[in-house]
Amino acid sequence: MSTITLFQTPPPELIKSQILQMVVDYLTDISMVAIAPSNPLYNLYQYGIGFEVHLYLDAMDGSKGIPVELIVALDAEDDSTVVGFLLYLPVKDDPDACSVPYMAVRATHRRQGIARAMLQQMRGRYPHAELACTVAKVPFFESMGFQVLSARGPQVVMNTRDHGTDGLLAVLDVAPIYSSLEVRQIHLYLLKQHGKKAMQDAEKKRDRHLDQMTRQAKAFVLERHAGRPL
Repeated sequence: MSTITLFQTPPPELIKSQILQMVVDYLTDISMVAIAPSNPLYNLYQYGIGFEVHLYLDAMDGSKGIPVELIVALDAEDDSTVVGFLLYLPVKDDPDACSVPYMAVRATHRRQGIARAMLQQMRGRYPHAELACTVAKVPFFESMGFQVLSARGPQVVMNTRDHGTDGLLAVLDVAPIYSSLEVRQIHLYLLKQHGKKAMQDAEKKRDRHLDQMTRQAKAFVLERHAGRPL
């Protein structure tokens, strides 16, 4: 079992550092791009997504003007060890609603009900919850009480109700991360390490994978709404 803890202000550094390490370790699960470790661009996305989560954790101090909450699962035998986290954004103008951009459970602690426990605590606070996931993860979230709403790029939008909120969801502008000096330096390093052709191939592979996921998500939602079995 684990201990579920809610944070409405920035977590202690010990917890924050473990969350950021989980983002790096489970990037394929967390990132919308779902990029594979074998892709040379993987390290670049590790930095980018890690910095996204870092910014949201920092925003919990209220300095960015957006609401951010965090639920952390701690190991029952060692409460200094993070085994799961759920970062979500309450919706302005709708006290029942929230959106989930990031969630992960440590691989050694999966299938123990940790994700369910974190989602239940969140839904206790915000029963109208929305998230987006890959087609492969839809059955998992359906078992958690979410239902398919629509396709959004390479992901399926799921909600605890049959409609989205009419409230305003405030998010951070993370686009500048990917044009930052740090990202350019990482890209330059990868270019030197792998060569120009390998990097071009990696970008093409990423784009093909995204296109494939986008087609799959759209087809899945169309079939689901048509009531046909998949």
